[in-house]
Amino acid sequence: MINMLHTRLSLALRDGAVSLPEDGRILVVGPTAEQDLSALPKDQVTIYSRFFPDHDHWTSRGFDTVSTLPDSEFAAALVCAPRSKTLAHSWVQAATKATNGGLVLLDGQKTDGIDSLLKALKKRADLLGTLSKAHGKLIWFKNADVADWAAVDTQLEGGFTTRPGVFSADRVDKGSAVLAAAMPAEIKGRVADLGAGWGYLSRHILERSGVTSLDLIEADLVALECAKINITDPRANFIWDDATRFRPPAPYDVVISNPPFHTGRAGDPNLGRAFIRSAAAMLSPSGRFVMVANRHLPYEDTLGELFREVEELGGTPGFKLLSGTKPRRTRR
Repeated sequence: MINMLHTRLSLALRDGAVSLPEDGRILVVGPTAEQDLSALPKDQVTIYSRFFPDHDHWTSRGFDTVSTLPDSEFAAALVCAPRSKTLAHSWVQAATKATNGGLVLLDGQKTDGIDSLLKALKKRADLLGTLSKAHGKLIWFKNADVADWAAVDTQLEGGFTTRPGVFSADRVDKGSAVLAAAMPAEIKGRVADLGAGWGYLSRHILERSGVTSLDLIEADLVALECAKINITDPRANFIWDDATRFRPPAPYDVVISNPPFHTGRAGDPNLGRAFIRSAAAMLSPSGRFVMVANRHLPYEDTLGELFREVEELGGTPGFKLLSGTKPRRTRR
C-alpha cells in the first residue's frame, strides 16, 4: 500500500511547491511506524513520538527521537495529523512555537479532519500552499496565530486528570467502568494493569489491600503521565512500553485489562488477542487474567487456548467480563 504522507510530501518537494531549509533542524511530530519519512533529510530530523511502538520504531532506524515536545530551535516542522482534533490543535501550536512562527507542514486524511484544520488555519496563518491527493492534504504555512490551541488538562469527575489525545480523554470509558464495578475482591499479590491509560482501573485495583504492587503498563507516554498524577499510591509503578511485547522481570499473580480493539478507525480483534497472549506470558503458573470486552468480540477461543480455566464473570448487555486462570503457556 502506498504511503500517502510520503507521496504528498515527495510530490510537493519534487515539484518545488515547498522547500525545506538546507540547514537547521526539522521537527516531525507524531509519525506512525507505518509512515515513510524517506523524503526528509535524516540527519536534520528530530522525531517526536509519545507512543512507545512508534518511538521504538524510529529510534531503531537511527532517527533522533524524543518523547517530549521540543519548544524551540527548529527551522521547520512537519505535523502528522492525528484523529483527535484537540491533539492536532496542540501539535500545530507546539510546532509553531518550536519554529518561532516559521514553516510548518501539516499532513492528514479527510477522515481525520484535515479539511476542518485547513479551514481554521486559513483564518489564523499565512497559508503558503496545499496539495490534495488520495483523500488527504498536505498544507504548509507560517506565522500561525494558534496560542489558544495549546494543550490543556481536563479534569474529570473523581479527581482524574486527562490530556488531549489520550484514550477516553473526556469521560470514563464504559468498559472500564463495568470492570471497576465488578472487580473481583480476591485480587492480591503482584498485579499488572495492561494498557493502563490514565489510571482509572488502577485506582480501583489499589483499593484491594492484598495488592502488594501494581505495574501500570501503557504505550502512550502522555496517558502514563496523567496516571502518575491520578495515582499516588506507593505500590504503583509506571512502565512506558508496548503491552503486547512487555515481559516483567518476575511473573504476576493477576493481570487486569480493558484492551483496545481499534487500529486507527478499523476494529481489530487481533489487538485484543495480542493483549490476551501477552497477559498469559506474564502470569505465574497459577495466575489469573481478568478482562472486559464488547460482547461481540470473539475472545473466548483465544482464552481457551491459553488458559486451563475460563469463565465469564458477568457484565452488561454491551460488555462481558472474562477470566482466565492457570495459563497453559507461561513465561520462559
